[in-house]
Amino acid sequence: MAIMVLFAFGCSGGDDSGNGKNSSKISPVIITEAVRGDADDPAIWINKNNPAESLILGTDKITNGALYVFDLAGHIIREKTVYGLERPNNVDVEYGLLISGTPVDIAVVTERGAHRLRVYRLPDMTPIDNGGIPVFTGEKYREPMGIALYKRPRDGAVFSIVSRKEGARNGRYLWQYLLEDDGHGGVTGTKVREFGLFSGKKEIEAVAVDDELGYVYYSDERAGIRKYHADPSAANADVELTIIDTSGYGGDNEGISLYKINDGTGYLIVSDQGASRFYIYPREGVPGNPHQHEVVKSVHLSTSESDGSDMTNTAVSASFPAGLFVAMSNEGTFHYYSWTDIAGSDLVIAPNGIKP
Repeated sequence: MAIMVLFAFGCSGGDDSGNGKNSSKISPVIITEAVRGDADDPAIWINKNNPAESLILGTDKITNGALYVFDLAGHIIREKTVYGLERPNNVDVEYGLLISGTPVDIAVVTERGAHRLRVYRLPDMTPIDNGGIPVFTGEKYREPMGIALYKRPRDGAVFSIVSRKEGARNGRYLWQYLLEDDGHGGVTGTKVREFGLFSGKKEIEAVAVDDELGYVYYSDERAGIRKYHADPSAANADVELTIIDTSGYGGDNEGISLYKINDGTGYLIVSDQGASRFYIYPREGVPGNPHQHEVVKSVHLSTSESDGSDMTNTAVSASFPAGLFVAMSNEGTFHYYSWTDIAGSDLVIAPNGIKP
């Protein structure tokens, strides 16, 4: 299938400062080749030695689905793509998990049909999980959906925070697992906590973690964006810090991404799936209250009913000089956007996270 390469620089007219009335769209720079079935969630892996060789991962959540690997031009890298997964739902990436004393970058995907996590070494995509890590063991509802990886700054411990198709409303919807070296060159997972309120209105899929500030966000799809401490050992770790209001959305609040700036500021980007719109909030909250997140801008992108997204501030190429935003679109593709187009003249542009 041909890849669409579009040029959209300067089309920040999609901004409507949150009023939802301007229908002009920002176009992607690149649209990937289509997956075979039902695209759902992307993740970005940055090649720190050569950012131009970074990878985009994307799930195809059908039965006998796949975890696709794309290059920055949107081409499928078939020799790295993982086929034969049972409803792979969401995927995330983390850097520097110690295995046999060596830091290893990993991609972890929820395999919904098999009730497990799959762990792959990057960039070669070799499985290192001994066939998978079971999740929600002993529960009635075991289908994992959303995932976010958290690397704790104080000791480098890596955790996986997992949501599920259905679950409890009493603060146990998400489970968190410590990922560790199994002593044989692979990865094992140990449950360390259950947490997270649920409204019961629909489901929870999108999860995102801010490693540096130590917060986890997840989309309670018809209620709002819930926020907790990501560190299971933090004081009051299981107490909800806030729920971000999404009552003005046209549909489900879905994918969550972060644009991080080195001074602790930046943005949360959240998909309004039904309106094909993205709402943007200050990462740092407001002065005096880091848990008060109010809309600073909304943008109408060319994605259709976007479910999952990911963001990097890395200048990966001339086409993405201040960062790359990747969002799933319901025709089975992933769209690559330049942060400069999304930010326009309203938001901070910080290539490589460095504030000018």
